[in-house]
Order: sequence, then structure tokens, then C-alpha cells
Amino acid sequence: MSLKLEWSSEQEAFDIPAEWGQRLEQLLQLAGEAEGMTEGEVVVTFVDNARIHELNKEYRGIDRPTDVLSFAMQEDGEDEPEIVFEVEDESEPLPYPDSLGDIVISVETARSQAEEYGHSLEREIGFLFVHGFLHLIGYDHQDEEAETVMTAKQEAVLQKAGLPRT
Repeated sequence: MSLKLEWSSEQEAFDIPAEWGQRLEQLLQLAGEAEGMTEGEVVVTFVDNARIHELNKEYRGIDRPTDVLSFAMQEDGEDEPEIVFEVEDESEPLPYPDSLGDIVISVETARSQAEEYGHSLEREIGFLFVHGFLHLIGYDHQDEEAETVMTAKQEAVLQKAGLPRT
């Protein structure tokens, strides 16, 4: 197996260009390479603010929309709900054994942030994707030091992909 990407759009306000799938695939490969990861699957879903608001409230207890959410499948923190797969035949592999997790991106918020920061929507989506990916593999930004590390990693991948800050 290698690093794989699946993506879909559950929002209707913006047509997601097919090239975005290729760009996200490139970013996944670059971010994975930077982290020494060669296997795993990431699922990206583009949503609107209403949907990401629901998810943010349900899973984080925060009653507002956000730009990106990450749901790591391999995470084993004490606050994480245990995911149990029932398998009829013990010799069968577990479903999704290589899944790193899901990334949910609000296209509405990404568009607003791209305008606010003065760069392209493609760059903002790329940033949010890499940010989400790093969360899937264990990075966080709870303090200034961790945020500095995470930001440097994000920017290095985006620079390599030709999506620098403008």
C-alpha cells in the first residue's frame, strides 16, 4: 500500500475542480514524505459552514463553524472514543486498517480566509489539508512551541508544492 487519498464534496456553493484532487494527492505525498510515512489513507470531505458547525459542536463542544476538522483513526488518547469493529470471521482483516482518518474542510470558511489573507483559494485549501493531515498523525498546536513546529512543517510542504504565502 502507499499513501492514498479519497475526497468528496457535500456542499453545493462551490464546484470543486478535479485538479484539486490532484493537488491534494501531491500535498499528501509531500507531507507524508516529510514525515517518513509511506502508507495510509486519508479521506477529505468538503462541506459548508452549517455542516462543519454541526460537527464542531458534536465532537468538540464548540458551537460555531470552523475551517477544518480532523478525525484520526490511529489516535489513542484518553479523551478519544474507542472504535470497535465487529468481525464475524476472526481471520478477516479489520475494516480500514490503514486509515489515518478523515479531514473535513469548510469551503465557505476557506473562501473567506483566502480573501482575508490575500491568497488563492487553492492555497488556503492546501494549507487546511496539510494542517488536517498533521493533526491526523499526532501534531497539535496547544502551545506556542508546538504551533511553531506545526506551522513550519505546513509551510515547508506548501512551499515545496508551489503554494507559498503571498
